[in-house]
Amino acid sequence: MRTLHLSPTRRALLALALGGFGIGTGEFVMLGLLPDVAANLHESIPHTGYLISAYALGVVVGAPTVTALTAHLPRKGVLMSLALALAVGNLATTLVPGLGLVLVFRFLAGLPHGAFFGVASVVAGQLVAPHRRSQAMAVVFAGLTTANIVGVPLTTYAGQHMNWRWVYVGVALVELVAVALIGLTVERTPAHESGRAAVRGELAVFRTPPVWLALGIATIGGGAMFATFSYIAPMMTHVAGFASSSVTWLMVLFGLGMTGGNLLGARLADRALMPTIFAAMSAEAVVALLFLLTAHNELTAAFTVFAFPFTSMAMLPALQARIIHLSGGAPNLAAASVHAAFNIANSLGAWLGGLVIDWGFGYAAPNVVAALLAVLGLGIAVLSATYDRRSAGRADQGGRPVLV
Repeated sequence: MRTLHLSPTRRALLALALGGFGIGTGEFVMLGLLPDVAANLHESIPHTGYLISAYALGVVVGAPTVTALTAHLPRKGVLMSLALALAVGNLATTLVPGLGLVLVFRFLAGLPHGAFFGVASVVAGQLVAPHRRSQAMAVVFAGLTTANIVGVPLTTYAGQHMNWRWVYVGVALVELVAVALIGLTVERTPAHESGRAAVRGELAVFRTPPVWLALGIATIGGGAMFATFSYIAPMMTHVAGFASSSVTWLMVLFGLGMTGGNLLGARLADRALMPTIFAAMSAEAVVALLFLLTAHNELTAAFTVFAFPFTSMAMLPALQARIIHLSGGAPNLAAASVHAAFNIANSLGAWLGGLVIDWGFGYAAPNVVAALLAVLGLGIAVLSATYDRRSAGRADQGGRPVLV
C-alpha cells in the first residue's frame, strides 16, 4: 500500500496554510452569520456589520505595529506566537455579551492577522525557487480561500443551529493546531539584525512610490470584493430569493471562486505580474456590474457568486509578489502592509456597501460600489505601471535606478 509522502517544504507550507485557514474561517464566517448574530445581539444587520469593520481595523492597526515590533525576531517563533494570539483573540470573542464588547474583542482578534500573513508569505517565498514564489505564497493564501469552501460553510451551518459563539471556539482550536504544526515543520532561522536596525530597514522600503501605489491598489481595488461580499447573505435571500438554509452552499461556491482565482492568479503572476493585475481588476468590474442583473435569479446569481470572487482573488498573489519584490531584503513590514491595506478595503467596502443599503437602494446596490472601486483600483495599477516604465527609462539614460 502506497503512503502519501510530503516533502519538508510542502509540510511547512501546509502548516502555514492551516493558520490561514483558521484566520479565513474566523474572518469570513461573520458574513454568513450576520443575520443570526444580529438577531442574537438584538441589533440591525447594518449595525452588526460593524463587527466586520472592527476586525478589519484590528488588522490595519496590528499589521504594521506587530510586524515592526517583531522584525528583529526569528520568524518561526513570531509565526507561532501570532497563531497563539489569534487563538486567544477568537476565544475571547465568545466570552463577552453585547455588541459593544464583541466589537472590542473582534478588534483585538484582528491585531495578529496581517502580521501572520505577511511573515508567512515571506517564509513561503524563501522555501522555493524564485520562479515559483507566487505559487508558494498562493498555498498560504489557499488556506484562507479554502476556509470559504470548508470552514465557513460548516461553521455557518453550525452557527445557524447553535449559538454563534461556539464557532469561534472552533476557530481557536484550529489556530492551536497550527501553532503545533508550525513548530514541527518550519525551520528555525536566526535573527540577523538588532531591533532598531531591522525596523529602519523595513521602514526604508516605504520611501519608494511603487510600494505606496501597490498598497493603493489593495486598498481601493480590494474594497470591491468586500462591498459585495459583506452583504452576500442578505443579497441572496432578499434579492435572489434563496432560503436562509441555502446560504451555506452559496458560501461554498464563493470559496471555490476565491480558491480558483487565487491559484490561477499565482500561476499567471509568475509569468506576467502587472498584466495579471490589470486583467483581474477589469474582469472584476465587469462581473460586479453583471451581478446587478444576475442577482435577481437563483441560477444566474449562483453562477455569479462563483465568478465574482474568482476575479477578485486572482489579483492577490500578484500584488503580494510585487510588493515583496519591491521591498528587496526587508520584506516583512511591506508584506504585512498589503494585508493591512486589504482590511482597510474590507472596512471601506463594508461601510460603503452598508451605506447604499441604508440609503434605500436595496441589497443589490453594493455591486455598483464594487464596480466603481474596481475601476479606481485599475486606474492606480495603470499609474503604477506607468511609473515603472518611466523609472526604467531614466535608468537606461544613466539616471539613478529606481526600485520597481
